[in-house]
Amino acid sequence: MKRMLHRLAAAGVALVTIACSPDTSVTSPDGRIRTAISLDRDGVPAWQLEVDGTPLIVRSRLGLEADVANLASGFSIVGVERNRCDETWTQPWGENKELRDRHHELAVRLQNPEGVLLVLRVRVFDDGLGFRYEYRTPADSLCITDEHTAFAFAQDGLSWSIDGNYDTYELPYRKLPVSGVERANTPFTFRIGALYGSIHEAALYDYPEMHLLRQDSLVFKAELAPLPDGVKARLGGCFTTPWRTLQIGDRAVDLINSSLILNLNEPSKIADTSWIRPQKYVGVWWGMHLGTQVWTMGPRHGATTGNALRHIDFAAANNIQGVLFEGWNRGWESWGRDQRFDYVEPYADFDLERIAAYAAGKGVELWMHNETGGNIPDYEANMERAMKRYAELGIHTLKTGYAGGFREGYSHHSQYGVQHYQRVVELAARYRIMLDVHEPIKETGIRRTWPNMMTREGARGMEWNAWSEGNSSEYLCTLPFVRLLSGPMDYTPGIFDIYYERAKADPGRIQWNGDNSQCSVKTTLARQIANWVIIYSPLQMAADLIENYEGHPAFRFFRDFDPDSDWSEALQGEIGEYIVVARRAGDRYFLGAGTNSEARSLVQPLGFLKPGITYTARIYADDPTSPLRTAYRIEECRLTAADSLRIGMAPDGGCAVTFEPLAE
Repeated sequence: MKRMLHRLAAAGVALVTIACSPDTSVTSPDGRIRTAISLDRDGVPAWQLEVDGTPLIVRSRLGLEADVANLASGFSIVGVERNRCDETWTQPWGENKELRDRHHELAVRLQNPEGVLLVLRVRVFDDGLGFRYEYRTPADSLCITDEHTAFAFAQDGLSWSIDGNYDTYELPYRKLPVSGVERANTPFTFRIGALYGSIHEAALYDYPEMHLLRQDSLVFKAELAPLPDGVKARLGGCFTTPWRTLQIGDRAVDLINSSLILNLNEPSKIADTSWIRPQKYVGVWWGMHLGTQVWTMGPRHGATTGNALRHIDFAAANNIQGVLFEGWNRGWESWGRDQRFDYVEPYADFDLERIAAYAAGKGVELWMHNETGGNIPDYEANMERAMKRYAELGIHTLKTGYAGGFREGYSHHSQYGVQHYQRVVELAARYRIMLDVHEPIKETGIRRTWPNMMTREGARGMEWNAWSEGNSSEYLCTLPFVRLLSGPMDYTPGIFDIYYERAKADPGRIQWNGDNSQCSVKTTLARQIANWVIIYSPLQMAADLIENYEGHPAFRFFRDFDPDSDWSEALQGEIGEYIVVARRAGDRYFLGAGTNSEARSLVQPLGFLKPGITYTARIYADDPTSPLRTAYRIEECRLTAADSLRIGMAPDGGCAVTFEPLAE
């Protein structure tokens, strides 16, 4: 009997030991992705991840550092919670109106002797995962001094990224071995073995942005944009960080088709979204960058009453919903000095009230533009007065700009910058104003929660073609797989005067950034058209001078195009090489394809079309008989979902197609 009791006691001890070491792993719903949380002997948390049983991320450190609390070590596991989600939700606009959120969640509860409670919350989807820190400390407030989150790759591979920078994303892409990257901003896209992946973040609200800093050959840590005194973030004693995300796909286009970033954001905080509407727009922006017009009042002023009325007439005649005027407001003389703009008073040659009334009478939306020059204190002191005035005039769209250094040593991407950008979003929502932000903080999916945050710049846009070496076709074939993984981009596409013949004929043209005489768009005209489909934005611009569109047969594509997508899919592509994207708006489909500097022929099955319907396909393609990038051809044919489309593209070329169902 004593021997039996001894055995039972031993069994009881074993049961207690198992209970104290709970399972801290979680797999994706399809079982392919598995991640696990662990602690070392010092109570320092870590994570690892495998795909199909093969390690992708080996044991990688987790945790934060703070001034008055131990957030990094001494932890013990005090509980594990699990949850599952499989739901479908809709959004007022987006690449896809209807999205599925299907994930398994693991919440590991940790505590250390200093009274710090930490929940490591992990959500694993079929296309990747996100994890975040939820801290509860005894402190009333604390300063974050570092983040230890690491990504230790199991093997080397290729990567595509921009250099890590705390003030700009307008940098060239680098294709490098993962081991050859010193630092990088996110999204950080890679291919390791047969897998594609991208590291980014979601739900960035009150925290500095993260970029990656290489610590060892294949180990990167999260590096946070600092405040001027070196502190990374000032937070309350209880706080939740943004999600650290890793998207995974078998094909490069799987990354584009992922909704993981959006699924990690909360539902909309705007109850009535009826005023939030995708639209197409035109404006005087391109003339400023070409140097044929200027922002300040004078003989070459772009934003004049006469010019405004002419653009409104053009928009009304061409199924374009919006017009934007930069340089309409007083204060541009301060550019490059104290950067003080008046966000309410127009220049004397821009009759704001007359223009707003004229636009409304034509059924066209007038947009406002607020350039801050990085003078955040001045803008925050004046932005509510400005937005109130715009709302009174019936204006619901605002483009903001931050082209200039922030004052007092603050960086654009620090906690200070993140907080400012968010204050603007929330204030704009109060006045029913949609935002298009240039020189922004990067998109992290907050457009789900604040759907008036429509589009951003956040990469080298079209203007670089006006006064620099320009954006290559390789760049444009990389953009969808890196920057666009974070969200929509206001690239300002659609230049038809590829060689700037009209601008170069102007003897008084202003030369920006040196000699601009050799500048031009580096793609074909057909690729410029295709970019309206490929580079997603719910606010999509026809950026060229309207004189270059008037009477141009190929401009029909933009007149027909609808940026209010119901469904989208990247169909095929490789990073830096080529891309094919299709979108549906109502019962019409639009396809855009582009290649790099190599001529390319592709076969695209049309199974995405609705079965049983015959469509008129209007094809805008490169003209193979001409070496000019302006050469194009337009063809029409009838196609169904059972057919395939052969896409031929010249070097730096593209193809765009509209599919309209035949009337029964």
